[in-house]
Amino acid sequence: MFVLDSSSSVSLVQQIVDGFSRLVEEGALRPGSKLPSIRQFAHAHGVSVYTVVDAYDRLVAQGYFVSRPHLGFFVRRRRQDDGQVPAAGGSYDFDSMYYMRRIFEHRGLSRKPGCGWLPEDWLFGDGVRRALRTLASGEISISGYGEPKGFAPLRQLVRDLLVEHEVALTTEQILLTQGSSHALDLIARRLVHAGDPVLIDDPSYANLCFGLRLLGGELLGVTRTEEGYDLALLERLLEERRPKVFFTQPRLHCPTGASATLAHMYRVLQLAEKYDVTLVENDIYSDLDPRPHPSFASLDQLNRVVYISSFSKTISPNLRVGYMAGNPELIEDLAQLKMISGLTSAELSERIVYGALIDGRWRKHAKTLRDRLTAAHEKVAARFLELGFELFTEPKAGMFLWVRHPLIADANVLALRATEHDILLGPGHLFSPGLEPSPWLRFNVAFCEDEAVFDFLRQEIARVQEQGGAA
Repeated sequence: MFVLDSSSSVSLVQQIVDGFSRLVEEGALRPGSKLPSIRQFAHAHGVSVYTVVDAYDRLVAQGYFVSRPHLGFFVRRRRQDDGQVPAAGGSYDFDSMYYMRRIFEHRGLSRKPGCGWLPEDWLFGDGVRRALRTLASGEISISGYGEPKGFAPLRQLVRDLLVEHEVALTTEQILLTQGSSHALDLIARRLVHAGDPVLIDDPSYANLCFGLRLLGGELLGVTRTEEGYDLALLERLLEERRPKVFFTQPRLHCPTGASATLAHMYRVLQLAEKYDVTLVENDIYSDLDPRPHPSFASLDQLNRVVYISSFSKTISPNLRVGYMAGNPELIEDLAQLKMISGLTSAELSERIVYGALIDGRWRKHAKTLRDRLTAAHEKVAARFLELGFELFTEPKAGMFLWVRHPLIADANVLALRATEHDILLGPGHLFSPGLEPSPWLRFNVAFCEDEAVFDFLRQEIARVQEQGGAA
Protein backbone atom coordinates (compact mmCIF):
# COMPACT_ATOMS: atom_id res chain seq x y z
CA MET A 1 0.00 0.00 0.00
CA PHE A 2 2.68 2.49 1.11
CA VAL A 3 5.82 2.38 3.26
CA LEU A 4 6.34 4.28 6.53
CA ASP A 5 9.75 5.72 7.37
CA SER A 6 10.36 5.93 11.13
CA SER A 7 13.54 7.96 10.53
CA SER A 8 11.74 10.68 8.60
CA SER A 9 11.25 14.16 10.05
CA VAL A 10 7.57 13.80 9.08
CA SER A 11 5.58 12.21 11.90
CA LEU A 12 4.18 8.71 11.41
CA VAL A 13 0.67 10.08 11.81
CA GLN A 14 1.22 12.56 8.97
CA GLN A 15 2.83 9.88 6.79
CA ILE A 16 -0.27 7.69 7.18
CA VAL A 17 -2.57 10.61 6.40
CA ASP A 18 -0.50 11.61 3.36
CA GLY A 19 -0.31 8.01 2.14
CA PHE A 20 -4.01 7.28 2.29
CA SER A 21 -5.08 10.69 0.98
CA ARG A 22 -2.75 10.26 -1.99
CA LEU A 23 -4.23 6.82 -2.78
CA VAL A 24 -7.74 8.25 -2.64
CA GLU A 25 -6.81 11.29 -4.75
CA GLU A 26 -5.16 9.08 -7.39
CA GLY A 27 -8.13 6.72 -7.51
CA ALA A 28 -6.21 3.70 -6.20
CA LEU A 29 -8.75 3.51 -3.38
CA ARG A 30 -12.30 3.88 -4.68
CA PRO A 31 -15.30 5.24 -2.74
CA GLY A 32 -16.80 2.48 -0.62
CA SER A 33 -13.58 0.47 -0.33
CA LYS A 34 -13.06 -1.05 3.12
CA LEU A 35 -9.85 0.01 4.86
CA PRO A 36 -7.64 -2.16 7.08
CA SER A 37 -8.76 -2.09 10.69
CA ILE A 38 -6.73 0.03 13.10
CA ARG A 39 -5.12 -3.03 14.66
CA GLN A 40 -4.46 -4.67 11.28
CA PHE A 41 -2.70 -1.60 9.95
CA ALA A 42 -0.71 -1.11 13.18
CA HIS A 43 0.44 -4.74 13.17
CA ALA A 44 1.32 -4.74 9.44
CA HIS A 45 3.39 -1.57 9.69
CA GLY A 46 4.86 -2.02 13.16
CA VAL A 47 3.41 1.19 14.63
CA SER A 48 1.38 2.07 17.69
CA VAL A 49 -2.39 1.61 17.66
CA TYR A 50 -2.67 5.18 18.98
CA THR A 51 -0.74 6.47 15.98
CA VAL A 52 -3.19 4.81 13.60
CA VAL A 53 -6.19 6.03 15.60
CA ASP A 54 -4.96 9.61 15.29
CA ALA A 55 -4.32 9.24 11.55
CA TYR A 56 -7.71 7.61 10.87
CA ASP A 57 -9.49 10.27 12.92
CA ARG A 58 -7.78 12.96 10.86
CA LEU A 59 -8.70 11.23 7.60
CA VAL A 60 -12.32 11.05 8.73
CA ALA A 61 -12.30 14.75 9.62
CA GLN A 62 -10.77 15.64 6.24
CA GLY A 63 -13.47 13.69 4.39
CA TYR A 64 -11.39 10.82 3.03
CA PHE A 65 -12.70 8.11 5.38
CA VAL A 66 -16.05 7.41 6.97
CA SER A 67 -16.43 5.34 10.14
CA ARG A 68 -19.36 2.91 10.32
CA PRO A 69 -20.13 1.47 13.77
CA HIS A 70 -19.26 -2.22 14.11
CA LEU A 71 -18.16 -2.36 10.45
CA GLY A 72 -14.96 -0.35 10.30
CA PHE A 73 -13.56 2.41 8.08
CA PHE A 74 -14.45 2.95 4.42
CA VAL A 75 -13.34 5.35 1.71
CA ARG A 76 -15.81 8.20 1.61
CA ARG A 77 -17.05 9.89 -1.54
CA ARG A 78 -14.42 12.53 -2.20
CA ARG A 79 -15.35 16.08 -1.28
CA GLN A 80 -14.28 17.31 -4.71
CA ASP A 81 -17.30 15.44 -6.09
CA ASP A 82 -19.50 17.90 -4.16
CA GLY A 83 -17.51 20.93 -5.27
CA GLN A 84 -15.64 21.15 -1.97
CA VAL A 85 -11.97 21.00 -1.19
CA PRO A 86 -10.62 18.59 1.45
CA ALA A 87 -9.59 20.38 4.61
CA ALA A 88 -5.88 21.04 4.87
CA GLY A 89 -3.82 19.66 7.70
CA GLY A 90 -4.44 21.59 10.90
CA SER A 91 -7.96 22.68 9.89
CA TYR A 92 -10.43 23.35 12.64
CA ASP A 93 -12.44 20.24 11.65
CA PHE A 94 -9.50 18.07 12.68
CA ASP A 95 -8.76 20.13 15.75
CA SER A 96 -12.30 19.99 17.06
CA MET A 97 -12.63 16.29 16.31
CA TYR A 98 -9.32 15.61 18.04
CA TYR A 99 -10.47 17.52 21.10
CA MET A 100 -13.97 16.08 21.26
CA ARG A 101 -12.91 12.47 20.71
CA ARG A 102 -9.76 12.44 22.79
CA ILE A 103 -11.00 14.58 25.67
CA PHE A 104 -14.63 13.62 25.99
CA GLU A 105 -14.77 10.01 24.80
CA HIS A 106 -11.85 8.82 27.00
CA ARG A 107 -10.66 6.72 24.07
CA GLY A 108 -7.47 4.80 24.56
CA LEU A 109 -5.20 7.13 26.47
CA SER A 110 -5.04 6.47 30.22
CA ARG A 111 -2.88 9.46 31.24
CA LYS A 112 -4.74 12.73 30.72
CA PRO A 113 -2.74 15.77 31.90
CA GLY A 114 -4.36 17.76 29.09
CA CYS A 115 -7.96 17.14 30.12
CA GLY A 116 -10.41 19.62 31.63
CA TRP A 117 -11.93 17.84 34.62
CA LEU A 118 -10.85 16.61 38.04
CA PRO A 119 -9.95 13.02 39.00
CA GLU A 120 -12.84 11.01 40.39
CA ASP A 121 -11.43 10.86 43.92
CA TRP A 122 -11.22 14.69 43.96
CA LEU A 123 -14.96 15.08 43.30
CA PHE A 124 -17.91 15.08 45.71
CA GLY A 125 -18.76 11.42 45.26
CA ASP A 126 -19.95 10.88 48.83
CA GLY A 127 -22.28 13.85 48.58
CA VAL A 128 -23.74 12.58 45.30
CA ARG A 129 -24.33 9.12 46.78
CA ARG A 130 -26.06 10.61 49.82
CA ALA A 131 -28.21 12.79 47.57
CA LEU A 132 -29.15 9.75 45.49
CA ARG A 133 -30.18 7.78 48.58
CA THR A 134 -32.27 10.68 49.85
CA LEU A 135 -33.91 11.11 46.47
CA ALA A 136 -34.63 7.38 46.15
CA SER A 137 -36.20 7.22 49.60
CA GLY A 138 -38.89 9.75 48.70
CA GLU A 139 -41.52 10.11 46.04
CA ILE A 140 -39.88 10.54 42.64
CA SER A 141 -41.82 11.75 39.62
CA ILE A 142 -40.40 10.31 36.40
CA SER A 143 -43.05 11.80 34.13
CA GLY A 144 -43.07 15.23 32.54
CA TYR A 145 -40.14 17.41 31.64
CA GLY A 146 -39.60 19.56 34.72
CA GLU A 147 -39.91 23.32 34.98
CA PRO A 148 -38.56 25.19 31.91
CA LYS A 149 -36.22 27.33 34.01
CA GLY A 150 -35.17 24.41 36.17
CA PHE A 151 -35.82 22.91 39.61
CA ALA A 152 -37.10 25.81 41.73
CA PRO A 153 -35.29 24.99 45.01
CA LEU A 154 -31.95 24.80 43.15
CA ARG A 155 -32.62 28.10 41.42
CA GLN A 156 -33.35 29.65 44.82
CA LEU A 157 -30.11 28.23 46.17
CA VAL A 158 -28.20 29.65 43.18
CA ARG A 159 -29.80 33.02 43.84
CA ASP A 160 -28.63 32.89 47.46
CA LEU A 161 -25.10 31.95 46.38
CA LEU A 162 -24.96 34.88 43.95
CA VAL A 163 -26.32 37.28 46.56
CA GLU A 164 -23.45 36.17 48.83
CA HIS A 165 -21.16 37.33 46.02
CA GLU A 166 -22.89 40.71 45.84
CA VAL A 167 -25.09 40.09 42.79
CA ALA A 168 -28.62 41.35 43.44
CA LEU A 169 -31.24 39.38 41.49
CA THR A 170 -34.47 37.40 41.67
CA THR A 171 -34.98 33.70 41.10
CA GLU A 172 -36.74 34.52 37.81
CA GLN A 173 -33.42 35.83 36.48
CA ILE A 174 -31.85 32.35 36.77
CA LEU A 175 -32.03 29.62 34.14
CA LEU A 176 -30.65 26.13 34.83
CA THR A 177 -28.82 24.44 31.95
CA GLN A 178 -27.09 21.17 31.18
CA GLY A 179 -23.68 22.51 32.14
CA SER A 180 -21.89 25.70 31.15
CA SER A 181 -21.35 24.56 27.54
CA HIS A 182 -25.13 24.32 27.11
CA ALA A 183 -25.49 27.82 28.54
CA LEU A 184 -22.84 29.20 26.17
CA ASP A 185 -24.54 27.50 23.23
CA LEU A 186 -27.96 28.97 24.10
CA ILE A 187 -26.53 32.47 24.43
CA ALA A 188 -24.52 32.16 21.22
CA ARG A 189 -27.56 31.01 19.26
CA ARG A 190 -29.56 33.92 20.66
CA LEU A 191 -26.96 36.67 20.14
CA VAL A 192 -24.73 35.56 17.24
CA HIS A 193 -25.70 35.35 13.57
CA ALA A 194 -23.73 34.32 10.51
CA GLY A 195 -21.15 36.94 9.63
CA ASP A 196 -21.27 38.71 13.00
CA PRO A 197 -17.95 39.77 14.54
CA VAL A 198 -17.65 38.18 18.00
CA LEU A 199 -15.10 39.02 20.68
CA ILE A 200 -13.56 36.11 22.57
CA ASP A 201 -10.51 35.60 24.76
CA ASP A 202 -7.29 34.61 23.02
CA PRO A 203 -6.58 31.88 23.93
CA SER A 204 -10.10 30.71 24.58
CA TYR A 205 -12.28 27.74 25.53
CA ALA A 206 -12.00 25.30 22.61
CA ASN A 207 -15.66 24.21 22.63
CA LEU A 208 -16.82 27.83 22.51
CA CYS A 209 -14.61 28.56 19.50
CA PHE A 210 -15.99 25.56 17.65
CA GLY A 211 -19.61 26.44 18.47
CA LEU A 212 -19.22 30.05 17.34
CA ARG A 213 -17.61 28.94 14.08
CA LEU A 214 -20.56 26.62 13.40
CA LEU A 215 -22.89 29.61 13.78
CA GLY A 216 -20.82 31.53 11.24
CA GLY A 217 -19.42 34.07 13.69
CA GLU A 218 -16.18 35.87 12.86
CA LEU A 219 -13.94 35.33 15.88
CA LEU A 220 -12.00 38.37 17.08
CA GLY A 221 -9.43 37.33 19.67
CA VAL A 222 -8.64 39.64 22.58
CA THR A 223 -5.19 38.70 23.85
CA ARG A 224 -5.14 37.63 27.50
CA THR A 225 -2.37 38.90 29.73
CA GLU A 226 -1.33 38.04 33.26
CA GLU A 227 -3.26 41.12 34.47
CA GLY A 228 -6.30 40.45 32.31
CA TYR A 229 -6.61 41.81 28.76
CA ASP A 230 -4.78 43.67 26.02
CA LEU A 231 -7.00 46.70 26.56
CA ALA A 232 -5.62 48.66 23.61
CA LEU A 233 -6.42 45.78 21.25
CA LEU A 234 -9.89 45.41 22.79
CA GLU A 235 -10.71 49.09 22.24
CA ARG A 236 -9.39 49.01 18.68
CA LEU A 237 -11.54 45.98 17.81
CA LEU A 238 -14.58 47.62 19.37
CA GLU A 239 -14.00 50.84 17.42
CA GLU A 240 -13.24 49.20 14.07
CA ARG A 241 -15.51 46.14 14.03
CA ARG A 242 -18.39 47.09 16.35
CA PRO A 243 -19.08 43.59 17.76
CA LYS A 244 -22.16 43.25 19.97
CA VAL A 245 -20.99 40.47 22.29
CA PHE A 246 -17.80 39.51 24.16
CA PHE A 247 -17.46 35.95 25.54
CA THR A 248 -14.88 36.04 28.32
CA GLN A 249 -13.62 34.24 31.42
CA PRO A 250 -12.04 36.77 33.79
CA ARG A 251 -11.40 34.38 36.71
CA LEU A 252 -9.03 31.36 36.54
CA HIS A 253 -9.16 31.61 32.79
CA CYS A 254 -9.04 28.44 30.69
CA PRO A 255 -6.42 27.66 29.50
CA THR A 256 -3.99 30.16 31.09
CA GLY A 257 -5.22 30.07 34.71
CA ALA A 258 -4.90 33.88 34.95
CA SER A 259 -7.43 36.14 36.69
CA ALA A 260 -8.12 39.70 35.57
CA THR A 261 -7.34 42.53 37.97
CA LEU A 262 -10.09 44.82 39.24
CA ALA A 263 -8.69 47.71 37.21
CA HIS A 264 -8.87 45.69 33.98
CA MET A 265 -12.41 44.55 34.75
CA TYR A 266 -13.59 48.12 35.34
CA ARG A 267 -12.04 49.21 32.03
CA VAL A 268 -13.70 46.35 30.14
CA LEU A 269 -17.07 47.37 31.60
CA GLN A 270 -16.46 51.01 30.60
CA LEU A 271 -15.70 49.94 27.03
CA ALA A 272 -18.72 47.62 26.96
CA GLU A 273 -20.94 50.52 28.01
CA LYS A 274 -19.38 52.91 25.49
CA TYR A 275 -19.72 50.52 22.55
CA ASP A 276 -22.98 48.81 23.64
CA VAL A 277 -21.55 45.30 24.06
CA THR A 278 -23.04 42.37 25.98
CA LEU A 279 -20.49 40.61 28.20
CA VAL A 280 -20.96 36.86 28.57
CA GLU A 281 -19.02 35.95 31.72
CA ASN A 282 -18.09 32.28 32.04
CA ASP A 283 -17.23 31.84 35.74
CA ILE A 284 -17.21 28.05 36.00
CA TYR A 285 -14.14 27.91 38.26
CA SER A 286 -15.45 30.28 40.92
CA ASP A 287 -15.74 27.49 43.52
CA LEU A 288 -12.05 26.69 42.98
CA ASP A 289 -10.86 30.21 43.81
CA PRO A 290 -9.63 30.53 47.42
CA ARG A 291 -9.38 34.31 47.20
CA PRO A 292 -12.24 36.84 47.11
CA HIS A 293 -12.56 38.03 43.54
CA PRO A 294 -15.21 40.27 41.98
CA SER A 295 -17.16 39.18 38.93
CA PHE A 296 -18.37 41.28 36.03
CA ALA A 297 -21.86 40.38 37.26
CA SER A 298 -21.22 41.89 40.70
CA LEU A 299 -19.68 45.05 39.25
CA ASP A 300 -22.40 45.48 36.62
CA GLN A 301 -25.40 43.94 38.45
CA LEU A 302 -26.47 42.04 35.30
CA ASN A 303 -27.16 45.21 33.35
CA ARG A 304 -25.16 44.17 30.27
CA VAL A 305 -23.57 41.02 31.73
CA VAL A 306 -24.86 37.46 31.35
CA TYR A 307 -23.29 35.31 34.07
CA ILE A 308 -22.61 31.58 33.62
CA SER A 309 -21.37 28.97 36.06
CA SER A 310 -21.62 25.24 36.67
CA PHE A 311 -21.43 22.51 39.31
CA SER A 312 -19.87 19.99 36.94
CA LYS A 313 -16.28 20.86 37.86
CA THR A 314 -16.65 20.36 41.62
CA ILE A 315 -19.47 17.86 42.12
CA SER A 316 -19.38 15.61 39.05
CA PRO A 317 -18.81 16.15 35.30
CA ASN A 318 -21.42 13.44 34.67
CA LEU A 319 -24.10 15.56 36.36
CA ARG A 320 -24.54 18.18 33.67
CA VAL A 321 -26.02 21.01 35.72
CA GLY A 322 -25.07 24.63 35.20
CA TYR A 323 -26.86 27.95 35.21
CA MET A 324 -26.97 31.45 33.80
CA ALA A 325 -28.20 34.72 35.24
CA GLY A 326 -29.05 37.88 33.36
CA ASN A 327 -31.64 40.56 32.77
CA PRO A 328 -35.23 39.19 32.92
CA GLU A 329 -36.10 39.76 29.26
CA LEU A 330 -33.04 37.91 27.95
CA ILE A 331 -33.52 35.04 30.40
CA GLU A 332 -37.11 34.60 29.21
CA ASP A 333 -35.91 34.42 25.60
CA LEU A 334 -33.23 31.89 26.52
CA ALA A 335 -35.73 29.78 28.46
CA GLN A 336 -37.88 29.54 25.33
CA LEU A 337 -34.84 28.59 23.25
CA LYS A 338 -33.98 25.95 25.84
CA MET A 339 -37.49 24.50 25.53
CA ILE A 340 -37.27 24.43 21.73
CA SER A 341 -33.94 22.62 21.70
CA GLY A 342 -34.25 20.38 24.78
CA LEU A 343 -37.89 20.34 25.95
CA THR A 344 -36.98 21.86 29.37
CA SER A 345 -34.83 20.60 32.23
CA ALA A 346 -33.24 17.40 33.49
CA GLU A 347 -34.92 17.62 36.88
CA LEU A 348 -33.49 14.40 38.33
CA SER A 349 -29.93 15.67 37.79
CA GLU A 350 -30.90 19.04 39.23
CA ARG A 351 -32.39 17.40 42.32
CA ILE A 352 -29.23 15.34 42.85
CA VAL A 353 -27.04 18.46 42.61
CA TYR A 354 -29.38 20.30 44.97
CA GLY A 355 -29.10 17.44 47.48
CA ALA A 356 -25.30 17.52 47.25
CA LEU A 357 -25.19 21.30 47.76
CA ILE A 358 -27.36 21.26 50.88
CA ASP A 359 -25.30 18.40 52.27
CA GLY A 360 -23.58 19.58 55.45
CA ARG A 361 -20.22 18.49 54.09
CA TRP A 362 -20.31 20.46 50.83
CA ARG A 363 -18.44 23.52 52.09
CA LYS A 364 -15.77 21.36 53.68
CA HIS A 365 -15.38 19.46 50.42
CA ALA A 366 -15.01 22.71 48.45
CA LYS A 367 -12.34 24.01 50.84
CA THR A 368 -10.45 20.71 50.76
CA LEU A 369 -10.56 20.78 46.97
CA ARG A 370 -9.17 24.32 46.83
CA ASP A 371 -6.37 23.43 49.26
CA ARG A 372 -5.52 20.31 47.29
CA LEU A 373 -5.30 22.26 44.03
CA THR A 374 -3.08 24.91 45.62
CA ALA A 375 -0.66 22.22 46.80
CA ALA A 376 -0.69 20.58 43.35
CA HIS A 377 0.03 23.91 41.66
CA GLU A 378 3.11 24.54 43.77
CA LYS A 379 4.48 21.06 43.15
CA VAL A 380 3.72 20.90 39.42
CA ALA A 381 4.91 24.45 38.67
CA ALA A 382 8.27 23.61 40.28
CA ARG A 383 8.57 20.49 38.09
CA PHE A 384 7.99 22.47 34.91
CA LEU A 385 10.49 25.14 35.91
CA GLU A 386 13.09 22.43 36.56
CA LEU A 387 12.62 21.20 32.99
CA GLY A 388 13.12 24.70 31.57
CA PHE A 389 9.47 25.49 30.82
CA GLU A 390 8.13 29.05 30.96
CA LEU A 391 4.91 29.60 32.93
CA PHE A 392 2.39 32.13 31.62
CA THR A 393 1.48 32.83 35.24
CA GLU A 394 1.43 30.99 38.57
CA PRO A 395 -2.23 31.14 39.64
CA LYS A 396 -1.83 28.69 42.56
CA ALA A 397 -5.55 28.01 42.18
CA GLY A 398 -7.88 26.34 39.74
CA MET A 399 -6.90 23.44 37.52
CA PHE A 400 -4.61 24.77 34.82
CA LEU A 401 -1.07 25.81 34.06
CA TRP A 402 -0.24 27.30 30.65
CA VAL A 403 3.37 26.51 29.76
CA ARG A 404 5.82 26.47 26.89
CA HIS A 405 9.40 25.35 26.34
CA PRO A 406 11.92 27.36 24.26
CA LEU A 407 12.85 24.24 22.28
CA ILE A 408 9.26 23.35 21.33
CA ALA A 409 7.90 25.51 18.52
CA ASP A 410 4.68 23.57 17.80
CA ALA A 411 3.01 21.88 20.76
CA ASN A 412 0.81 19.82 18.44
CA VAL A 413 3.84 17.81 17.31
CA LEU A 414 4.61 17.05 20.95
CA ALA A 415 0.96 16.14 21.61
CA LEU A 416 0.90 13.66 18.73
CA ARG A 417 4.10 12.03 19.97
CA ALA A 418 2.61 11.86 23.46
CA THR A 419 -0.26 9.68 22.23
CA GLU A 420 2.30 6.99 21.43
CA HIS A 421 3.19 7.01 25.14
CA ASP A 422 -0.43 6.74 26.32
CA ILE A 423 -0.52 10.44 27.25
CA LEU A 424 -3.14 13.03 26.31
CA LEU A 425 -1.84 16.60 26.12
CA GLY A 426 -3.65 19.88 25.46
CA PRO A 427 -1.73 21.65 22.64
CA GLY A 428 -2.22 25.40 22.35
CA HIS A 429 -3.71 25.48 18.84
CA LEU A 430 -6.89 23.91 20.22
CA PHE A 431 -7.49 27.10 22.21
CA SER A 432 -6.57 29.56 19.45
CA PRO A 433 -9.42 31.55 17.82
CA GLY A 434 -7.48 31.39 14.54
CA LEU A 435 -6.21 27.83 15.08
CA GLU A 436 -2.62 28.95 14.57
CA PRO A 437 0.23 26.62 15.59
CA SER A 438 1.32 27.37 19.14
CA PRO A 439 4.19 26.45 21.46
CA TRP A 440 1.88 26.61 24.50
CA LEU A 441 0.33 23.64 26.30
CA ARG A 442 -2.44 23.44 28.88
CA PHE A 443 -1.73 21.14 31.82
CA ASN A 444 -4.25 20.06 34.44
CA VAL A 445 -2.28 20.00 37.71
CA ALA A 446 -4.61 17.39 39.20
CA PHE A 447 -3.48 14.91 36.52
CA CYS A 448 0.24 15.63 36.73
CA GLU A 449 1.08 13.32 39.62
CA ASP A 450 2.04 10.50 37.23
CA GLU A 451 5.83 10.48 36.88
CA ALA A 452 5.47 9.05 33.37
CA VAL A 453 4.25 12.46 32.17
CA PHE A 454 7.44 14.23 33.23
CA ASP A 455 9.60 11.33 32.05
CA PHE A 456 8.09 11.77 28.58
CA LEU A 457 8.65 15.54 28.61
CA ARG A 458 12.23 15.13 29.80
CA GLN A 459 12.96 12.61 27.04
CA GLU A 460 11.40 14.80 24.36
CA ILE A 461 13.41 17.83 25.42
CA ALA A 462 16.58 15.77 25.40
CA ARG A 463 15.71 14.41 21.94
CA VAL A 464 15.24 17.93 20.55
CA GLN A 465 18.47 19.10 22.16
CA GLU A 466 20.34 16.23 20.51
CA GLN A 467 18.91 17.23 17.13
CA GLY A 468 20.26 20.73 17.74
CA GLY A 469 17.14 22.79 17.21
CA ALA A 470 13.56 23.58 18.05
CA ALA A 471 10.85 21.02 17.32
